[in-house]
Amino acid sequence: MEKERFTMLLLEPGEIFFEDFSVQMKTLGSLGSEKNAWIDGRLKLCSKSLVFVNKDINQPLIKIQLKETITVEKSDRTDSSTGSNDILSINCKQYVEMLEGNILAPYKFVHKNTCFLLSFNYAKVEDCLSQMLQLLRAASLPTAEQNAMIMAIVHSRQSRFSFDTSWLEDLYEHVVIEVQANKVLPLIINPGRVLLTTSRIYFQAYNNLDQHPVLKVQLKDIKSIIKRRFLLRQVGLEIKWVRQNDSKTEYLFLSVKTQEDRDQLYDSLLKQVEVHLETIPQNQMTILWQNGSLSNYDYLLYINSLADRTFHDLTQYPVIPWIVQDYTSQSLDLNDPGVYRDLTKPIGALEPERLMRLKERYEEMSHPKFLYGSHYSAPGFVLFYLVRKYPQYMLCLQNGRFDHPDRMFNSVADVWKNVLGNMSDFKELIPEFYDPTNNGDFLVNSFGIDFGYRHDGSKIGDVQLPPWAKGPSDFVQQLRNALESECISQTLHYWIDLIFGYKQRGVEAEKADNVFFHLCYEGAVDLDTIRDINDRHGMEVQIMEFGQIPKQVFNLPHPKRLDPVAKMINSESFIASCCGQECITNKSIVLREVMTFQSHKDGISSVTITNECRGDEVISVGHDGTLKLYSMKSGKLTRSVTLSSLPLSSCISYETSFCHNVLVAGSWDNTLIFYDIEFGKVIDILLGHEDAVSCLIWCPTRNVLISGSWDCTAKVWQKYAPGKKIKPAEYLIAQLDHDSKVTCISVSSDESLLVSGTEEGELFLWKMDTYSLQFTVKGHTAKVCAMTFHPESKNIISCADDKILSVVDVQTSTQIFHTTLEAEARSLTWFESLLLIGDVQGNLNVWNSQDAVFLSKLHCHSGSLTAITVTIDNTKIITGGKDRKVIVWELS
Repeated sequence: MEKERFTMLLLEPGEIFFEDFSVQMKTLGSLGSEKNAWIDGRLKLCSKSLVFVNKDINQPLIKIQLKETITVEKSDRTDSSTGSNDILSINCKQYVEMLEGNILAPYKFVHKNTCFLLSFNYAKVEDCLSQMLQLLRAASLPTAEQNAMIMAIVHSRQSRFSFDTSWLEDLYEHVVIEVQANKVLPLIINPGRVLLTTSRIYFQAYNNLDQHPVLKVQLKDIKSIIKRRFLLRQVGLEIKWVRQNDSKTEYLFLSVKTQEDRDQLYDSLLKQVEVHLETIPQNQMTILWQNGSLSNYDYLLYINSLADRTFHDLTQYPVIPWIVQDYTSQSLDLNDPGVYRDLTKPIGALEPERLMRLKERYEEMSHPKFLYGSHYSAPGFVLFYLVRKYPQYMLCLQNGRFDHPDRMFNSVADVWKNVLGNMSDFKELIPEFYDPTNNGDFLVNSFGIDFGYRHDGSKIGDVQLPPWAKGPSDFVQQLRNALESECISQTLHYWIDLIFGYKQRGVEAEKADNVFFHLCYEGAVDLDTIRDINDRHGMEVQIMEFGQIPKQVFNLPHPKRLDPVAKMINSESFIASCCGQECITNKSIVLREVMTFQSHKDGISSVTITNECRGDEVISVGHDGTLKLYSMKSGKLTRSVTLSSLPLSSCISYETSFCHNVLVAGSWDNTLIFYDIEFGKVIDILLGHEDAVSCLIWCPTRNVLISGSWDCTAKVWQKYAPGKKIKPAEYLIAQLDHDSKVTCISVSSDESLLVSGTEEGELFLWKMDTYSLQFTVKGHTAKVCAMTFHPESKNIISCADDKILSVVDVQTSTQIFHTTLEAEARSLTWFESLLLIGDVQGNLNVWNSQDAVFLSKLHCHSGSLTAITVTIDNTKIITGGKDRKVIVWELS
């Protein structure tokens, strides 16, 4: 019971508990008389106070703050009952009574000189007196010097201890590294030692506060390890694991002495063979969110984590925006855009009149200027919302007191009104407002705490909710529904830009009215370079109390969430029996090889199919300069034509009239070769470029042909009209210039955009209406081999010789996803919402664009898989490879 009554939250924030002693205590009267009998209990020796925990749970705990202490000495008295003269005398100007009646309430400060006598049951006064005197001397110093002296005492104690290896679970586990570390909880720091072995990580505190002397975490249970800032320094490490007995998720937040120690511990953890982390790349999480596979709430928590925000540090608590602005209506219509807050603006810029007054003050300031004199997230703001759920945290933070009743979180509508109009209130919300699993418990005074009375005489109880909420649980659920609504999904990226992105600082922040006090930005000051400890402490306190801007996660505009689409993927696994034939099985498709053609003398460069009138025919061109035509109905080669003495790089076919098919092939001899399939003859040759033609694409809606070339251009041509000689000057519509060789091109499904890739790894986006350049982005570090638009034309997917599969957002030119492939990709095409990727090892890889994961891989060719196409009815896939084979795969 004693351990349950005493917690480190009864101390000052960050105060350290060293050890405790079994004692008896009595109080002397004003004339030195003994006021009462000896009381059994325990004495807690802490860095800034002494706490007596009465054995009687109804009696208050007594805290003697060392800064209020006059003397600590060995008494010359002798205990009449035991005859012991080993008694400690403590004289103080005031003391604090806590938890009287075992009820959580504001602390009672007793302002009078008092002398306490302590008789130790099993120890001697000399066992603790010297350390008490050290701490008493420290308490007489300015706060910064006091903290420095306490840390010196802590490190001195730590250096005398090492991890007790008798706590190791397994005789065969080997010690990897041992470091001094603190276990960190909100407002609590508990020093100890961390021991990493080949099987487990252990934390052993120096005190006996925890129920278990040693925390043991099996490495195989660890799910994530994240480097964290702690107290503005890169010395934190957050470990997440899942307990085996009840599958409960647990966290261990550690801080160590230096960044070098932290990084060494982090690297050592990652090297252990039993550590298998559940990691998803940042860009993959973004694409999951974009596609609707990740909720807005979970994505915001993920970004907060990337930005060093964690539930285990109140100074960097996760921040979530106000979403709803209507707290007066009887019902909440989530389909009405008017109920939502404008996410394009920071909270301080929502009310025009207040913003105008803030800007007037801003203009009169000297540099460094700031628009907002308060922050949107700070420890005080977090506990402002959570005081009913965690009253002990507020008492710890505010020296045993709650806020004035009129300043407390009493009404949601009042707080919203205040953050709109008050000149010093700009706070956003915390995740608890959008987490239905808590049932809104932070809004209810479930402990029956006496928070006092407001100016109107009303007693503080539960938070007053808007009329549209049926209760706390319904309130939180409706806010969550609002957060996940389509209105917010389409604008949330603007708020991400303000808090975590490119509008967080600099010129863009100024344009967005998003400028805060300069010291709250990460990197604004390097505390380790400040030698004067008082200056450093003052800086730390200022930054901590004001709040910290999250670490900047994005430097470019964040992509918008895609419009909702029906998912094409069946979530159930497929089990297929293919009768011994090679096949591919994944969540949605099965491929079976049905026929193979091998008639080229060199590698295949491109495959296509004829139009619907001749839809059973496959066309291929290769490096041997020949065109081949195959019938899928008969399974035979039906035509072979030599078109060029040099390799053919590409081919497309289109219909002219009355099911008349024209094939266009691009050649390394700089020409576009037009071949009439019906009559079996070359009808024209267009000398379209000054170097090899590398790629072709046909736009059926616009009736234009686009060619790319090693001459650093892409050219747009009119549709060929039968019977007429092609003249370059007459047929050329536009020339698109590049900085290096054009290697591939692609057109969006609505034919509004064209993207071209180059040998230098650049992507050029062009507007098809005007053929004007929209942007250039360095998507790769090597030659771009293939590209395609997402079926909804929101993203560009590209692959290159650098083995990177990249996804670039069309609107912002931001790379929202990239992953390293096992082998260089050579060809891309879509099958519904699955992307098929051919690589240099001859594999056909299936990538689920919705979830940004690879589903499966099929080995198709003995060399590079250079070309892929899908039949019009989506029942067959045709692949071509460097091994000269054209293979038809049937889809089930």
